[in-house]
Amino acid sequence: MYRVNVLYGPPDDREQFISYYENTHLPLAKAIPGSRNHAFAFNVSSLGEESPFFAVFSADFESFDKFEEGMASAEGKMAAADIANFASGGATIIHYQVMSVGLE
Repeated sequence: MYRVNVLYGPPDDREQFISYYENTHLPLAKAIPGSRNHAFAFNVSSLGEESPFFAVFSADFESFDKFEEGMASAEGKMAAADIANFASGGATIIHYQVMSVGLE
């Protein structure tokens, strides 16, 4: 499994961010071909210090190739371009192969 996370810095207007994110951006992100297991959170906390992030999004893809295909699609390009419309605190996009440690 391959995962993408988007980490959003604190926006200028939190209520506006939440409204735009839920009503406009999230449907775009969910439409990226091959993406699944979409999850997000607002008011992200950090252990022992102030969090540099306000919100986080994650989605999974079957593989790195499927991730690349999804992001290169019209839907992927539209979702990526839309970030500038609401993320006044910036956004960091990270992606990686998910590994299992076998802990039970």
